[in-house]
Amino acid sequence: MFANRFREYGDYRKAGPYTVVRVSSTTLTDWLRARDDEALAEVLRLRPDLATPRPADTTVLATRAGTRASVARAAEGLDTFTLAVLDALLTAGADRQPVPLDGLLDVPPERLREAADTLRGMILAWGDDDGISLVPAAREAGGLYPGGLGRSSPSLTDVDVSVLLAEIEDDERKVVTALAHGQPVGRTKDAAEILPLADARTPIQRLLARGLLVRVDAQTVELPREVGLAVRRERVGALTEPTLHTTAHKQSTVDATAASETLEVLRHMEALIHMWSDDPATTLKSGGLGVRDVRRLTKALDISERQATLLAELAFGASLIAETDTVIPEWIPTNHADLWLAASPANRWATLAAAWLDLPRLPGLGGLRDGKDKLLAPLSEDLRRPVAPLERLRVLTALADLKPGTGIASPDELAALLAWRAPRRGGRLRDEIVRWTLTEASALGIVALGAVSGPGRALLDEGAAAAAKRMAEAMPEPIDHFLVQADLTVVAPGVLEPHLAAQVGEVADVESAGSATVYRVSETSIRRALDVGRTASDLHELFRLRSRTPIPQSLTYLIDDVARRHGRLRGGAATSFLRCDDPALVAEVAAHPVAASLRLRRIAPTVLISPLPLLEILDELRAAGFAPAAEDVDGQVVDLRPTGRRVQTAARALRRPAGTRVADPEQLAEIVRSMRAGDRAAESRRSRPVSPSSGGANLAEVMALLKTAIQDGSKVWIGMVDGHGSAVQRVLIPVRLGGGVVEGHDPTGDDLHRLPVHRITSAALVEE
Repeated sequence: MFANRFREYGDYRKAGPYTVVRVSSTTLTDWLRARDDEALAEVLRLRPDLATPRPADTTVLATRAGTRASVARAAEGLDTFTLAVLDALLTAGADRQPVPLDGLLDVPPERLREAADTLRGMILAWGDDDGISLVPAAREAGGLYPGGLGRSSPSLTDVDVSVLLAEIEDDERKVVTALAHGQPVGRTKDAAEILPLADARTPIQRLLARGLLVRVDAQTVELPREVGLAVRRERVGALTEPTLHTTAHKQSTVDATAASETLEVLRHMEALIHMWSDDPATTLKSGGLGVRDVRRLTKALDISERQATLLAELAFGASLIAETDTVIPEWIPTNHADLWLAASPANRWATLAAAWLDLPRLPGLGGLRDGKDKLLAPLSEDLRRPVAPLERLRVLTALADLKPGTGIASPDELAALLAWRAPRRGGRLRDEIVRWTLTEASALGIVALGAVSGPGRALLDEGAAAAAKRMAEAMPEPIDHFLVQADLTVVAPGVLEPHLAAQVGEVADVESAGSATVYRVSETSIRRALDVGRTASDLHELFRLRSRTPIPQSLTYLIDDVARRHGRLRGGAATSFLRCDDPALVAEVAAHPVAASLRLRRIAPTVLISPLPLLEILDELRAAGFAPAAEDVDGQVVDLRPTGRRVQTAARALRRPAGTRVADPEQLAEIVRSMRAGDRAAESRRSRPVSPSSGGANLAEVMALLKTAIQDGSKVWIGMVDGHGSAVQRVLIPVRLGGGVVEGHDPTGDDLHRLPVHRITSAALVEE
């Protein structure tokens, strides 16, 4: 145990029966204590895991900073060049003793010093450039082979390896290159024995004979460190951040394009809500959305399966749909869907965009197969990835760092750039996540033409409310007119006013959407408008007042013809009844085969009744070629179509991922002040402490000691448990005691501290 403690502070070695420890000039704890408060606050900002729970002093901070898990987490944020410097320091043994920074890599000294400052700023390293040290856990966090280099070979000492490499053949070079740029060990059948070069037949055998490979066992070979370094001389070029080719656009053009995409996704989401209101999607036994329902959605909305998956995941993330708790679970719109439908387009978009940014799932995985060839279904737990919001934000932040209106030329270039900036992050899906994020952000209008839109920037910087306002400005002004064509199509050359869009939606069906929406008027659509209470005069007036083109005569005739037949047959609930002024029509219905299935009974020449619901009767009669309409008690036409099923659910609170929250400077400063106070308490000389839990001592003794200190103006060392449950130490000049609280000043400041007496575990007078 003591040997391990000594290793933390200096070099450890055996000398005969004695252990000799040469203490380094500066330990990590001493180096941290010498840093100013701003530097320590920056450490806590860069490595927030070190601040939870609050460190009692810098010794605790140094201990946490050297743990393997914390070091590995911090290394995930380092770029390729900084990691190369870290690997070079490990190769030089900086985790065992200080090493000079100069000449560590064949790069300009300024870049080397900048990377070292980054490592020191995150306390992965400490010390000056003449002797920089690494935390011991850096070697464990760096893997079995730091820098991807094998062990040194004594046979290659003072040997010009480049000369040996110039003599090898192409097949040998492929083996050496593969080991130099990957793991330095490999499995092979050719390592059973080392043959003379004249007898070697395979590339592995020849490399072993030349001494460019080292035999580990009968099936394993290792590339020596000297060979790996020689092969990777060109790696210096790879230590430079990749170039990102960009294209310039006007920000107004980017915003207009984003607004156009936004209107499309809003239209699709509205259609999904209406579709699943009438005919909910069934949940698979294993969870998620089945292939049949996905394809039904793609056919109805004329979108791809990937778009359908994204749409369903967005609806789930924004609490617009939820799974029912029934014997056969279904996906049904929630009560929040009605609120979303009633909101303005800009606010609708902001809800979806904020939900996507916070979505702990990867919609891009939907439809793919895992390693066991299992299909990953949308809305299933297989798509859940808690790190998704962080990775998504990293992609958008890289785009937002470009000038407004500047877009990327290739998603692959952005993926390569982000891979260089954090090669240890993302896992095997790292590059795919970049492409998925760009595709999804483009569909949502957060990104357009490869650049972050104005509303997208507002979403990242200010939140959903500001983003909605910016999107409202980017969206085109609603128009109050349309164009009626001779082929019974209605063209809306822009976004219609909400009220006008609802009216057109009643009398026509969307045929194609985009910057200009095309509707088609048909007998079915006109009958639908009449069913909800519109009259022929209402429809004629709508087209006459709102159309900027002459009304074709065919449309006028169609409206009049459908209206003439519509509603001649009236139905009511008695349970249900049908009435008509024409006895011949009533007789025709009664004689039709559908009358038997509807259990219609004639009670008067102009009246039929049935025990079945009226809506079912009307649907069957329409399918049989009749055109009935429903009426209320006053004889007015009413719409009996169901509004759709809904499930009650609580809205998810949209929040930024923990890793994206900006640390509170005041809170960090308070933690640093607390650590400084702990350092002073640990270094103070004090008398024998008294403790409420020690033998013979009680709380009265602690209070008596505090009263004595108040009378004499003495300093008191106090050990206590803070509100976070952590043991802390403080040095205080007490000035008042009462009400279960001791008040006092910090020796180095005027701040008044109030400490609950019941939290004190021990106390002692400080000896000057």
